[in-house]
Amino acid sequence: MKIWHSSHVLPDSKIGNKCSIGQNVVIGPDVAIGSGCKIQNNISVYKGVTLEDNVFCGPSVVFTNVVNPRAEIRRMSEIKSTLVKKGATLGANSTIVCGHSIGRYAFIAAGVVVTKDVADHALMAGNPARQMGWICRCGYKLNKKHQCPQCGNTYKLKTKQGLHKTK
Repeated sequence: MKIWHSSHVLPDSKIGNKCSIGQNVVIGPDVAIGSGCKIQNNISVYKGVTLEDNVFCGPSVVFTNVVNPRAEIRRMSEIKSTLVKKGATLGANSTIVCGHSIGRYAFIAAGVVVTKDVADHALMAGNPARQMGWICRCGYKLNKKHQCPQCGNTYKLKTKQGLHKTK
């Protein structure tokens, strides 16, 4: 594991093997980070956030954990959890509003504000985030037949869960 300078890991956090934590990162208390995650510079991963294995967080990703914060009102009992599933990518300066989940291998474009759950392999862009297509596990946009032009993987749509690899 690599943790760069000016970063802080608070008590009761769990960080998996082979993670890279950039500079000026704060890992809050009771946060769970899976193995192989890359958390770039200037990110606060607050209590209530879970990152599964191999999640990529681009520079300055923002996580929230309370829907309606106020400085003079303590709302730590109102924390809403956020789950970022295996292999997802969160682009630079994206904001993930608490209480939602990001599907496996989903791709959140830079600068996007996520205000709802994101399906597996969904490609999200715009503000607020809207689905603009599907993305392969290798990170390339799928064609209309749900095939990857880069690696050749083919996917099948399965209800609200998103895509699942068929070959």
